[in-house]
Amino acid sequence: MPGLLHPCDGAGWPGNGNGQGPLGEEALLDKSPQALTAAVAAVAVRSGRSAERGVVYVYEAPVRLWHWINAAAILVLGLSGYFIGSAIPTMPGEASDNFLFGYIRFAHFFAGYVLTLGFLLRIYWAFMGNPHAKQIFYVPLWRKSYWREVWHEIRWYAFVAAEPKKYVAHNPLAQLAMFFMFTLAIAFMIVTGFALYAQGTGNDSWQYKLFGWVFSIWPNSQDVHTWHHLGLWMIVTFALIHIYTAVREDIVSRQSIVSSIISGEREFRD
Repeated sequence: MPGLLHPCDGAGWPGNGNGQGPLGEEALLDKSPQALTAAVAAVAVRSGRSAERGVVYVYEAPVRLWHWINAAAILVLGLSGYFIGSAIPTMPGEASDNFLFGYIRFAHFFAGYVLTLGFLLRIYWAFMGNPHAKQIFYVPLWRKSYWREVWHEIRWYAFVAAEPKKYVAHNPLAQLAMFFMFTLAIAFMIVTGFALYAQGTGNDSWQYKLFGWVFSIWPNSQDVHTWHHLGLWMIVTFALIHIYTAVREDIVSRQSIVSSIISGEREFRD
């Protein structure tokens, strides 16, 4: 059984400040169950949680709450955004009885505010929470050890590597995908979304004052619409991959993934 790795704990990666796992380099080389148990216990002691049954407390309540609210907001934004971009050509009946598109736009705008507020609070919690809370905002691209772990995860997901490695929080490949396909994508969607929204609120609105600079990059509003629409499919693609890998890891790698974002605790089953 592979040793347990603890990415994004302090300055180093993976593990503690000197770039090693919670038990040092030996934890990465020793594949015995005892090494995993000891590593889990070491992490649990630092987090102030029990290590019984190989359980480590990973995701704090604010992170879990944000995850599910964020998922709901993205679902509403995705559906409403699709219909805004691919609107129904005609609707029969009186205009006063057909405000469907208005409701769709309202749902999109409301969910956009929820997404933005949640994202700002999530950034705040990255500084206030435990070391795992900052993982989606931090990728140690300059560390050779990080890329070695990414390569192993690629081989594992491609069914080339025989065994997975155990990680307390996100594995290195997931951390990489979260940062580029989710964190940066969400930031991009917020900026372009509010820029488009500012066209309706006017040049004197705070939305235009904060996000009007987007049109200095893309003077043609349709270009902003196009990039915003492409961002939608980027996030949809990420969501599908995210769900697949979470369920796959829960079953194949013998560590809880799906339940950990509900309870906050990750269990290592073997």
